[in-house]
Amino acid sequence: MDRIKIIDVHEDVLANNDRAAEALRARLHDAGTLLINLMSSPGSGKTTLLNATLDAVADRLSIGIMEADVDSDVDAYSVQRHGARAVQLHTGGMCHLDAAMCEQGLRELGTQGLDAVFIENVGNLICPAEFDTGAARKVMILSTPEGHDKPLKYPLMFEVSDVVIVSKMDVAEYFDFSLEELERNVRMRNPQVRIMPLSAKTGEGMQQWIDWLLGEVAAWKA
Repeated sequence: MDRIKIIDVHEDVLANNDRAAEALRARLHDAGTLLINLMSSPGSGKTTLLNATLDAVADRLSIGIMEADVDSDVDAYSVQRHGARAVQLHTGGMCHLDAAMCEQGLRELGTQGLDAVFIENVGNLICPAEFDTGAARKVMILSTPEGHDKPLKYPLMFEVSDVVIVSKMDVAEYFDFSLEELERNVRMRNPQVRIMPLSAKTGEGMQQWIDWLLGEVAAWKA
């Protein structure tokens, strides 16, 4: 009997995606547009953070946003009202975006005149961390109601991120949440990551995020 050939499809898919992502990243660098992959659980405050960010940098940056969801377009309309050029990406049940999906979205969005584009990725802490979207920076949000143990349960998300935003700090006292323990758990996974506690609702801690964003855009264009 002939030996059955075994093909590792997952590895091939990731390898092809990585090549497409690298090519997309290079084209965006030439265009001077910084692509940022924003990841988190559902309800952590991605859209709220983006709206507050758009308001804060309205006179300094031109921003586009690709909203990824299984269905609906409520988030795209929300960021559009705050001045973003926006498109809604429906994933057809898929729990993440990959490089090809992002490239398709960018063609519809158009990057001409944009300093930065945010991907508001599908809400979960697993799949979005596994696929390179072509983004130059990866930012994840952990909200205080989710608890400080998430880096122990979903390590890859924290390992691949450049910035961990701790959102909803204005309600941290109402939950069994320890910022100190969260920071310790994150550092176990990613010693170099930036950790930014903030509240997009009250404005607490937002300036460090805005300063980071402005600095990264300037460095990308340099």
